[in-house]
Amino acid sequence: MVMDPLPRSKSPNEPAEASERPDLRVVRAPPEPTPSDEAIVALVLAGDVEPFGVLMRRHNQRLFRVTRAILKHDAEAEDAVQQAYLSAFMHLAQFAGGSRFATWLTRIALNEAHARARRRARRAEVELEAGGEVAMIPRDETPTPEEQSVGRELTRLLEDSIDALPEIYRVVVMLREVQELNTAETAACLGLSEEAVRVRLHRGKALLREAMTARLEAGAPSAFAFLGARCDHIVATVLERLRTTMRSAQH
Repeated sequence: MVMDPLPRSKSPNEPAEASERPDLRVVRAPPEPTPSDEAIVALVLAGDVEPFGVLMRRHNQRLFRVTRAILKHDAEAEDAVQQAYLSAFMHLAQFAGGSRFATWLTRIALNEAHARARRRARRAEVELEAGGEVAMIPRDETPTPEEQSVGRELTRLLEDSIDALPEIYRVVVMLREVQELNTAETAACLGLSEEAVRVRLHRGKALLREAMTARLEAGAPSAFAFLGARCDHIVATVLERLRTTMRSAQH
């Protein structure tokens, strides 16, 4: 009778079989959830001013856009945003949580922008009554890098939209709108009647508007961006003023 061999005992240094090896896979901890605005407000109310910078970075673009819509001037809109943050900080304890913090903050910014617009209008009225000239806010005619980029994008948008037109409309639009020839000159160049030029131009411009409107609507969320150095500047300026205020209150 053949006996089954006895199971061989493993040497301590002998590697374990795959089924016997321990599972050494690294289990990654789930990412920590981003704190809500309300959680950050609680930290600030507890005496830590620095987290207020996180709130500003989250809402800078929203507040700039809404104040810029009222004031129509970049520098004054930035000043309004800074003042809105200072006002919000000073009245932070009044935030009751009945609405989202972003909504509460936006209302403060809107109030500040409207107040500045009213003061501007009153100054204009006083100066008119006094027989003086109305002091208009000067517009910096030097285009910012953002404006230069927008200009290039609009030109590219127009060019691409014209390229997409059917040829019978594209040539007319190019000569009338881009080259700025009059109707008679365009008709002579193309061997068309002036009425045909007018009809094709009307239809071509309608198609152009439709195409550009669709693309502009898709790109609207990128308009009036407030990022990078401008965002950093407001955060640094407001935080420094808040730190100074806090230090003064402690002495």
